[in-house]
Amino acid sequence: MALSTAPSPTPAFAAGGGGDPPSAYPTTSAPPPSPSAYPKRSGTKATHKLKKTKQSSLDDSTFGQGYRAAYATIYDRNDYAAAIEQLKALGHDDHPNVANLIGYSYRKLGDYKLSQVWYERALKADPNHVLTWQYYGLWQIEQGNRDQAQYHLSRIAAICGTDCEEYRSLAAALEKPPGTGLVY
Repeated sequence: MALSTAPSPTPAFAAGGGGDPPSAYPTTSAPPPSPSAYPKRSGTKATHKLKKTKQSSLDDSTFGQGYRAAYATIYDRNDYAAAIEQLKALGHDDHPNVANLIGYSYRKLGDYKLSQVWYERALKADPNHVLTWQYYGLWQIEQGNRDQAQYHLSRIAAICGTDCEEYRSLAAALEKPPGTGLVY
């Protein structure tokens, strides 16, 4: 369940592989130097431009270190509650990478209402944030909203095509029969 927001460990089926999401950075398993450094991906139509005032603060090394630490807390240690606190402490809740990871963490903790709030916040910050569309699509499947998940899949296709990891992951999850206890 990864896009251009959060870098991720080795990709696995629909963010499976022990609960870790598929890679947002398919060529690397390490987080990027800064969460504002989006990966260059062929076929990606998404724009990830931020206001200059916001951009300069996001490139701050303290922010980048804190983001990478929270990322590791989520994907290496699966300590979602601690990661939420780390991410909120960064003071950049409206950055789509940050909001998406907070949403993901709340979803992993089973708080679907708060998860939805944060996914929507991430999409408000960047309507083309493919990783959020993917994670939110998986949220929709978990809630039994397969039609909505299909809509999310179509949004991903419009942004990065059908060959990107986010599309393949959500499409694979939608192929599973309803009620299949999928873990994402």
